Amino acid sequence: MATQASWLTEVPAVNNTALFGMEDATSADVAFDNNELCVSGMPPIVGRSAALRRVLRMVRIVAPTNATVLINGETGTGKELIAEAIHKCSDRSQGPFVKVNCAAIPAGLLESELFGHERGAYTGAVARSVGRFERANHGTLFLDEIGDLPLELQPKILRVIQERQFERLGGAATIHADVRVICATHRNLAEMVDDREFRADLFYRLSVFPVELPPLRERPEDIRLLVHHFVMDYADRMQKPIKGISEEFMSVLARHSWPGNVRELQNFIERAVILSSGAILNGPLPQFRRGPKSSAPVTLEDAERSQILQTLQQTEGVVGGRNGAAARLGVKRTTLMSMMKRLGITFGQTSVLPVRTEASVPISEDPARIPPLSGISLEDASSSLPKSHVGRVCTLAQAEREHISEVVEMTNGLIAGKGGAAEVLGVPPSTLRNRMRKLDIRIRSLATCERDGIAQTSGVLA
Repeated sequence: MATQASWLTEVPAVNNTALFGMEDATSADVAFDNNELCVSGMPPIVGRSAALRRVLRMVRIVAPTNATVLINGETGTGKELIAEAIHKCSDRSQGPFVKVNCAAIPAGLLESELFGHERGAYTGAVARSVGRFERANHGTLFLDEIGDLPLELQPKILRVIQERQFERLGGAATIHADVRVICATHRNLAEMVDDREFRADLFYRLSVFPVELPPLRERPEDIRLLVHHFVMDYADRMQKPIKGISEEFMSVLARHSWPGNVRELQNFIERAVILSSGAILNGPLPQFRRGPKSSAPVTLEDAERSQILQTLQQTEGVVGGRNGAAARLGVKRTTLMSMMKRLGITFGQTSVLPVRTEASVPISEDPARIPPLSGISLEDASSSLPKSHVGRVCTLAQAEREHISEVVEMTNGLIAGKGGAAEVLGVPPSTLRNRMRKLDIRIRSLATCERDGIAQTSGVLA
């Protein structure tokens, strides 16, 4: 049987005159032509999903105004591309579009980078430097990763947005700048305000017109279009004779959740095209990184419950004593009993055997044991746990650290927001951050994420 393939020329993913190719490019609800949204020189935005169309309608509405825009979205969803679209469709399109990544510049240099400095303002300032706000005069300044802006700089940003004036570092002259500010972040600024990590007044000033970008998993109908577009693009760049895509390969790509969003998909397609040698792109089928197994606990509460039940099975129901569950878990016996009550781990209604404290029982006697649990068997509980090394003693803190680290890695370092680690673990973001600080869990840096295969690339919504 011949292998089914999707031919590149058959898919209306992108054309040369529309922002993104459509079967019905005349409908304003489906696509925007050059006169409405897309302008020459702007990378295409590929997709036909309702979620993406809603975003582009918001772009068309806000672009002609001077309103400050806050773009929210996970890493790899195309925040910079949407910011550029707003600029290109505005009255400032002939002015500069200046980009600043607040997370990529050291805090000590960010003020000089944004506002400029005079000669002699600090050691090494041998000449006057013009800042990004000044360069963006009569244009647009895009502040990416605004959630990483240091607290000490936030009042200065607020002032220049409100009053349109600032002073260079080390200077006394007030400079007036006509700049539109567009910000983007993958973090939940509202949660950061609650945690006193972001100024409330700046947050309200930035979120005049919020735009929420959907992750790729919420617009799966766009995956095939994106795959075709990227294959055509990279095949042309690399002079590869690719004419079609294997349906088996395409189906695997369409089913994947793509936690790195369009950026991850783009990088994967580039790698596949590099490895291809024939006219049909056919593999190798990707071995995607998966999150925790479906049988593993997900929320922190489930993880605690499972770890306690596993330890109780190992100690045969012993709570107190030198080798009891409390000692193995690194908590006091009374603390463990309180946690068991909170987590619904109760004593059975039969075979009532009171739990005795270590202090009231001589060491020569058997420590207290827990009778069969009501509603949950120790065997069932242990079978639902991620398997650890045989004979390994794991405290609750160690288990919690490992579980949180695994979930944070699964969400690519995203803590708050939809699909973030806090949502997966079933706790407020502020609670999760406090636990991470206490357990000394560090989020992977952006550079590490990029090194692991989700590096930012320019062009299509990524």
